[in-house]
Amino acid sequence: MGEIIAIYDRHGRPTGSAERSVVYAEGLWHASAGVLVRSPDGERIYVHRRTDTKAVFAGMHDCLAGGVLDPGENPAAAAVRELGEELGITPAADPVPLARASWDGQWLGRPMRCHLFAYEVRWDGPIRHQPEEIAAGWWWTDAELRAHLADPDWPFVPDTRVLIPDLLA
Repeated sequence: MGEIIAIYDRHGRPTGSAERSVVYAEGLWHASAGVLVRSPDGERIYVHRRTDTKAVFAGMHDCLAGGVLDPGENPAAAAVRELGEELGITPAADPVPLARASWDGQWLGRPMRCHLFAYEVRWDGPIRHQPEEIAAGWWWTDAELRAHLADPDWPFVPDTRVLIPDLLA
């Protein structure tokens, strides 16, 4: 049996659970939580490139550390868990909620539907990439990230793109 994740209805209400592979194959609604990591002064954002072995959006760039919700898990708890797993960050305070959106898109010709919960933390400590998830990372200003996002050929995860207006200054 594969990893079990929470499934949701189209309105963002949890309805049960299913194997991740089934959720992706059938385009079931699910949820993810992501954390925007900013420098303490708020001037820079931590951007990363996903590994080429990721099941979804492999090799693409992102500015949120995050992942899918486990059954019964609330988004804020998932955000803290994913932040620790992917970047080795344990924030001193709870992440601040930034935005919520739904993405009904496609990945490799199949439907992909996800309710997205975005948070922010300020961080100036060490960052330790989980090698299975993060290939590389660096700090950029909002302007630098916007300039890259203006290039439609730059490989950036499509679900985070729907949140960008609420994330960047």
